[in-house]
Amino acid sequence: MNLFKKIPLFLCILAETAFLVGCSSSGKSKMKHTEWCRIRFEGAEELFKKEKYGRATDRLEEILSTCAGTGYMEQAQFLMAESYFNMEEWIDARGEYGSFILNFPGSPFIETAEFRKAVSSFNMEFRVSRDEANTTIAMKDFERYLSNYPDSPLRDSVNYYYNLLVERLAEKEFQTARLYLRMDKYQAAVIYFKEFLETYPNSKRRTEALFMIAQAYNELDQFETAKLYLNIARNEASPDDKKIQKQIAKTEKKIDKAEIAFAKRMKKDSQKKRFFKEDREMQN
Repeated sequence: MNLFKKIPLFLCILAETAFLVGCSSSGKSKMKHTEWCRIRFEGAEELFKKEKYGRATDRLEEILSTCAGTGYMEQAQFLMAESYFNMEEWIDARGEYGSFILNFPGSPFIETAEFRKAVSSFNMEFRVSRDEANTTIAMKDFERYLSNYPDSPLRDSVNYYYNLLVERLAEKEFQTARLYLRMDKYQAAVIYFKEFLETYPNSKRRTEALFMIAQAYNELDQFETAKLYLNIARNEASPDDKKIQKQIAKTEKKIDKAEIAFAKRMKKDSQKKRFFKEDREMQN
């Protein structure tokens, strides 16, 4: 909500507050305020049920600003978080769930709030080209949830989200390694691919990484090591996966061809060195 939309709402709240202050401090006037908060909350709740979440948050902001001590704060705070969650405004949703968890740790909604806070973190913007701050935040939220609720029936869902977050980190490492390979910086590519394979052994990019590290070692003229990684890919691949088996055979031929060319080059260089050595000896 922008500033200019908030001004009329603020004036309305101010007028209502002034009216209540002007009244006597008897139980009757206190009940008036509680009744006002109840009506406002029921209105917000009705808007929420009708999926008018934006309008519901306006009402809920009123309640959170003026209804302390009336018994509606907990429900209003949770409904505010739920509204942002349903609108897929993930940053606001995470913030509201965080406030709810902090302010109402004994609430019966606390477990739901902690889970949805983590889901909100998961859905915050992520791009491989940027840093992994949001991914790390989401991972910590899910770890905290499982720590607090180890027997939760949502454990499978948490593991599902967590594995996707791990895959995000794996993707970033994979893209870095592939970039070095494309830049012909083969030694750097080898370092990053090895780190990737050790850190993320179950990544969906594993087979690609094995082919690419074999390619990098091939370019470094380290043919035995290149074949070693290619054999790992062969052993892990299904014999019925014709596409992978074809790619393995193609890469193997490429390595064999490079190895033969390297041997010829070494032989030629050796002959040149011997010729120059003999030539110098004859001149002496």
